[in-house]
Amino acid sequence: MSSSNFKKAIEVTAVPKGAMRSIMIGGKEIMVVNVGGNLYALDNKCTHMGGPLAKGKLDGFVVTCPWHGSQFDVRTGTIKRGPAQKTQPTHAVKVEDGTIFVEMK
Repeated sequence: MSSSNFKKAIEVTAVPKGAMRSIMIGGKEIMVVNVGGNLYALDNKCTHMGGPLAKGKLDGFVVTCPWHGSQFDVRTGTIKRGPAQKTQPTHAVKVEDGTIFVEMK
């Protein structure tokens, strides 16, 4: 890897199209999402009240928190619907030899 900030996350085959998976990387819970073969990573805890986003609903590029219905664009973390008022932190993703690596800042 070109940057030591990228950490091994999960095998590509474990996150099929339309799936969301929660994983722990360095003590932080990260959600990896596959939308049409494109992979994205966000903090798994909703910025509203810490709901587990990976247990929510994915509709296109929008994930809905199962606790209070906040919605975020998985590509950017942008809020699509409240009650959340903070953008969801996102992480860069790389794939190497069938393994997903997530940038931890």
